[in-house]
Amino acid sequence: MTRDPAATLFVDGHWQHAADGRTFDVLDPATDAAFAVAADGGRADASAAVTAATQAFDTWAGETAYVRSAALLRAHRLMTERADELAALMTREQGKPLRAARNEVNYGSDFLIWFAEEAKRVYGSSIPSPRADHRLSVLRQPVGVVAAITPWNYPISMITRKVAPAVAAGCTVVLKPAEQTPLCAVAMFEIFEEAGIPAGVVNLVTSNRPEEVGDVLLDSRDVRKLTFTGSTSVGRALGARAAATMKRVSMELGGHAPFLVFDDADIEHAAKGAALVKFLNTGQACICPNRIFVQSGAYDRFVEVFTSRVNAMKVGSGAGAGVAIGPLIDTDAMEKMARQVDDAVAKGASVLAGGHRVDVDGSPGKNFYAPTVLVDVTEDMDIYREETFGPIAAIIRFDDEAEAVRRANDTDYGLASYVYTDDLRRAVRVTEKLRFGIVGVNDINPTAAAAPFGGVKDSGLGREGGAQALDEYLDVKLVGMSL
Repeated sequence: MTRDPAATLFVDGHWQHAADGRTFDVLDPATDAAFAVAADGGRADASAAVTAATQAFDTWAGETAYVRSAALLRAHRLMTERADELAALMTREQGKPLRAARNEVNYGSDFLIWFAEEAKRVYGSSIPSPRADHRLSVLRQPVGVVAAITPWNYPISMITRKVAPAVAAGCTVVLKPAEQTPLCAVAMFEIFEEAGIPAGVVNLVTSNRPEEVGDVLLDSRDVRKLTFTGSTSVGRALGARAAATMKRVSMELGGHAPFLVFDDADIEHAAKGAALVKFLNTGQACICPNRIFVQSGAYDRFVEVFTSRVNAMKVGSGAGAGVAIGPLIDTDAMEKMARQVDDAVAKGASVLAGGHRVDVDGSPGKNFYAPTVLVDVTEDMDIYREETFGPIAAIIRFDDEAEAVRRANDTDYGLASYVYTDDLRRAVRVTEKLRFGIVGVNDINPTAAAAPFGGVKDSGLGREGGAQALDEYLDVKLVGMSL
């Protein structure tokens, strides 16, 4: 039986419409045109999903690690087989260039196979007791029902990065995806269903009413864990609400990454790396560098090479050949780009490339912004303090190592950071002084499913990926036994 495309809620193993029949349009950011509809889940749908996850929990938690592992391995195989299909859907719904979408699908599938193996490595421990007739042991057990809220900028990999460790640990899940990208979530849940994950273990509530759904997930005492990726302002509000029911919380929030280039670095290599990671996903990634600090002796050459690379970047629909810069997600993002550039220029910055909206041939969309290079950026400009989340590179000159570290750390955020130097001693010194959860040394991709990802300060709590991620979904139970 063919599923109604508008039945995008997946609750207790069934695809269904919203209880009140509401739907919302799914837009292509390249054209601003609706190309599909999704079920607009509300309070009743979220409550039903929590009930299904609660009822499924004891059975799923009681399954062996090998059963949970096998389900994730089947999902990995299906995801790999459908990689091209998933990437094309992501480009249509989210806008990122097709090559980047394929990279995300591959990255997302890595979490399934990684946590399929980690499921079998949830170890306990034995503790020597001070009493001869006494034994102490420690168990690690699933925390319970997990509420997962995922963002639009990585609409597939952020699902697997949350669902895979939760399922591996023995938890059940209710997922609320971003309202901009519900169909990527639907495609992933079709895979989970086909992989044989039992009814109620994973539940999906697509919705254009995030406050309604969020209220249910946050207020329910059956939900014992919240995992969220998104803005710091929203994360802070969710965390405060979750505290009322003492939920476990992990959050991956905003970033304001510094990119430090020292005189002794390979300048061409540094400029290439900075351009690639700055404009990753059209700049809409939390690890994109917002502030590029370049030492005085390397400044002119770096700016020359970097700007040349930026000028060569093609803007267009993500499905177009050779496109490096796709559309921004919506008009609000466009307005933020214009505001940050206008503010910087008014305060003395110079635009070496871009700095304007772009009309793309054959596309009626208005969400294309030229990759932009700003120099002479100073601390009083909005872009120096705010997360940009778009294709604007702010380049700042510095004189010595101490200044670079001080200015890099001068932010409330603490997710990713980058250091380019050929001096090993400097690399160690600076890495240890940077107050960020991730540091890439001559490396723009210091992430992997096998590595812990997360930040400090206003960039979040907890880690996703790596062996550490399972800890976010497990409670520790001490057992004392008198003989």
